[in-house]
Amino acid sequence: MSSESVSEVTEELSGEAAAADEQQEAAVSNSAKRLDEEGDVAADYLEELLDIADIDGDIDIEVRNGRTYISIVSEDEDNDALKSLVGADGEVLEALQELARLSVLTSTGNRSRLVLDITGYREGRSKELLKIAQDAVAEAKASGQDVALEPMSAYERKIVHDAIADLGLVSESEGEGSNRHIVVSVES
Repeated sequence: MSSESVSEVTEELSGEAAAADEQQEAAVSNSAKRLDEEGDVAADYLEELLDIADIDGDIDIEVRNGRTYISIVSEDEDNDALKSLVGADGEVLEALQELARLSVLTSTGNRSRLVLDITGYREGRSKELLKIAQDAVAEAKASGQDVALEPMSAYERKIVHDAIADLGLVSESEGEGSNRHIVVSVES
């Protein structure tokens, strides 16, 4: 191949690489715009819900790791009305999260994986879940037997699966619907 041909090929490859970079930047930009729009739609929906229920709360929107996180917080730590939106074991919170996701789907036509937190419930629950994972790993290692955990939501199972993997053991979800739970194993 002549030096002129090598130069032409190099220029062509450089042009293709630049075009690929531009496409990737455009995709990231579109994704960020979509997540921002998702957050705005869900926040508007939740703001309206708080107004209807006459509950005080501030809404914070954050995008991280390709997911929208919405938090409803209050300066009043004893805001019982806001705490009631969490419900027993986060059941009301889960329902509100699904309603917020449906509002995004209805408005944008896109499915959402947004995460809703109210009064820091999910942050506190994450710490509990990490402790549950640590205890299950310790029990599985000590007994050499599988350890079945209590049923939990898909979001909570993901946190526990990740923690168990970080601790060097294997886990899998078993069961159906509201009985879906994690089983921790020492063998892979």
